[in-house]
Amino acid sequence: MKEFGVFLPVANGGWIVSKTTPLLDGGWVQNRDAALVAEEEGFDFIMAMGKWRGFGGATSHWGSSLEAVTMMAGIAAVTKRVKVWATLHAILHNPAVAAKMIATLDQISNGRAGLNIVAGAYRGEFEQMDAWDPSLDHDARYDLTEEWTQIVKRLWREPSVTFKGKYFDFRDCVSEPKPLQPPFLICAGMSKRGFDFSVHEADGCFIGGRDEAETRDASSRARALAAKLGKPIRTYCMMTVIAADTDAQAEAKARKYREGLDEGAVMGMLESYGVAGNAMTARSQGAFMTQTAIGSPATCAAKIESFLRACDIDGLMFIYDDYLQGLRVTGREILPRLRKVFS
Repeated sequence: MKEFGVFLPVANGGWIVSKTTPLLDGGWVQNRDAALVAEEEGFDFIMAMGKWRGFGGATSHWGSSLEAVTMMAGIAAVTKRVKVWATLHAILHNPAVAAKMIATLDQISNGRAGLNIVAGAYRGEFEQMDAWDPSLDHDARYDLTEEWTQIVKRLWREPSVTFKGKYFDFRDCVSEPKPLQPPFLICAGMSKRGFDFSVHEADGCFIGGRDEAETRDASSRARALAAKLGKPIRTYCMMTVIAADTDAQAEAKARKYREGLDEGAVMGMLESYGVAGNAMTARSQGAFMTQTAIGSPATCAAKIESFLRACDIDGLMFIYDDYLQGLRVTGREILPRLRKVFS
C-alpha cells in the first residue's frame, strides 16, 4: 500500500526558494491548519524538519522556524488519525532526552509518533551553538548516530539501559513511560554511510535521484540491503505539486516562481553544503528543491502515478506552494485516483 504524506512548512519559504511564491511564514497557524486539512483529506502522515539557521538571501529563506517536536506535540493534540513524524539531530540531542521526547509525542498522539533521524551535516548551523565537533568527519557522525539510535530504541523497550560505546556511556539509564508502540523511524542519508545507516537502523528511508532511473536504483538498493538483513524497509521520495485549473495556468505559476529565484538564498544553501557557489550555479539549482508535478489535477495525478510506477517506491511526501489549496486539490482530485490504482 502506498503512503502519502505532507512535509509541513515549518520554516519560512517552504520548499521553493523564490521571492514570488505565496507567503509561508513558518508559523504555528499555517502548520496547524495544514495538518488539520491533511487529516481531513485523508493523507497518511505529516512531517516536520528540524532547522536552526537559514540560508539568507532576499527572503531569509528558512531563517525562521518552529522546533519540530514541540510543534508536532501541539498538532498531535488537535488531530486524531494522521501519523506525526518529527525530526531530531543526533549531534544535538542527548539520546535519553530524545527517547523521552518522542515517547511523550507518542503518548499525546495515542501511538502515531514517528522520528526522522538526522546525523547533522551543516557545520554553520551547529557551530553557532557550540554543538559542532570538528574532529568528527562525515562517517564518524553516522557512527555516533548509530550508537545514538541504538540507545534510543533500547530505552523505548527495556527497563534500563547500560551501554558503553565510543561516543556514549550510559549506566542503568531508565526512561518511562514507554511509547505505546515503537515509533516509526526514518532517515534521509544518501551517502554510502548514510544509506547503510538508514537501511540498518530505520524503518523507512527518503531517497532521491536526478531522474527516475536513479531513484529506482536507490530504492532497489535499499530493498536488497534490507533483504540481506532480514528486515523490511519502506522507501519514500519528496515531490512538489503545483496545481491549477489548467496545465497552462500551473505552468505559468511555476514559471513565475522560477523567475523569482532567490539566488542569495540558494548560494547560502550551497555554502551550507560545503559547495562554493556563484550566481550561475544558483540559477542552475533552480527554485524547486525536489521532483515536481505541475499541471491540472488530472495531469498531476498522471505524472505522480507514472513516477511511482517508474521508481518502485512506497510513498511520497508532498510539498506545496499554497498548502491549503494544494492539500485540498490533492485530497479531493489526486489521491482518490492514486488510492484506486495502488490499492
